[in-house]
Amino acid sequence: MADQHRGTMGGGGVMGVHGGGGEGQQQQRQPAMVTALKAATAATAGGSMLVLSGLILAGTVIALTVATPVLVIFSPVLVPAAIALALMAAGFITSGGLGVAALSVFSWMYKYLTGKHPPGADQLDNAKARLASKARDIKDAAQHRIDQAQQHQASS
Repeated sequence: MADQHRGTMGGGGVMGVHGGGGEGQQQQRQPAMVTALKAATAATAGGSMLVLSGLILAGTVIALTVATPVLVIFSPVLVPAAIALALMAAGFITSGGLGVAALSVFSWMYKYLTGKHPPGADQLDNAKARLASKARDIKDAAQHRIDQAQQHQASS
């Protein structure tokens, strides 16, 4: 248990047990060495990434400098072509969306007409009943007015 306690203590605990300090100084230098190694690795990785970042920036500026006149020369062709491609893509997407919508409507109608109970069928039946009721009311009101007009005409 004393060995376990010695192992978990820092460099000072090991030095205190051995009394000398040679082994303790080596353990204190080792974390400093590891820290220096980590710093050197981080500096190397960071420096190389910084150099690559600079090279990529320089390449981008050079490519943009070379490509700008080409883009300006071909812009009368490229801009209309890009607009045409965008319109064609929008047309295909719209066409596909409307096709999917039509298929889902036909599927719903098929289920409704074959007696299956698709979502919303109750609302449709209620709306149909209300429309039929209103149509009967309008028909009755029109028949009543026709009868009144015929009575009024017969009495004149």
